[in-house]
Amino acid sequence: MSPANNPGVRKKQTTTTKIHTYTRFSPYTKKSFKMSLEAWLPPPTLFLTGLSLLLSLAPTGLGMEVMAPPTINALNGSSVKLSCTFNSCYKVENKQFSLNWTYQECWNCSEELFLQFRTKIMNKQLDRFGNRVEFTGNPTKYDVSFTLKNVQLEDEGTYNCYVLNPPDRQRGHASINLKVLTQEPPKHDSTVALIVGTSVGGFLALVILVLVVVKCVRRKKQQRLNTDDQKTEEEGKTDGEGNPDEGTK
Repeated sequence: MSPANNPGVRKKQTTTTKIHTYTRFSPYTKKSFKMSLEAWLPPPTLFLTGLSLLLSLAPTGLGMEVMAPPTINALNGSSVKLSCTFNSCYKVENKQFSLNWTYQECWNCSEELFLQFRTKIMNKQLDRFGNRVEFTGNPTKYDVSFTLKNVQLEDEGTYNCYVLNPPDRQRGHASINLKVLTQEPPKHDSTVALIVGTSVGGFLALVILVLVVVKCVRRKKQQRLNTDDQKTEEEGKTDGEGNPDEGTK
């Protein structure tokens, strides 16, 4: 039988032609596609930074958001404010609200409690700080900052801020790494940096505010649904135990 009358041969020739056509043009297609990706994809560093920022701003379930600067520089002998604020969907009640400030001299050292809030502020008066710790925050305004006076070189370390505001179930936490300087850093013109920092800071504050509002709405909605379910169950038990059936009336 001739190849022209053999269907199997014709099919094989057609397939070979298609493969040949794809092989001929595919290098240009891949090259063009690669150039397009390189033109539109951001640099790896920028991409990772944006991804980390989004993950850090995302709501974290039932945990509280506690915010504090990761690092603070203070001049030896000066006073410095260690700022710590928090977001909560609920009003602060002094009888339920709790706050702990602890100090760590090194990353694997044990934490020392030096400031606490239990219905009122209580200083633990560690020998390390003496009476140099002053609470300057206001829990009702979601601010639990304190001021460290007459900063010493020995004050360097990590300061941990723990906050719990029931009915929030999980305690929030933030850390500050305090660096003590022996001389002032050289001054430089930071006008451009200030403008950029203000713009970025305002944008991040807006994003955080939106995330907090969304989280509060969801949490209160979930609590409302749980309350309604509990009421429904209680009403069902009452109808089943206390109300007579209509057929026995």
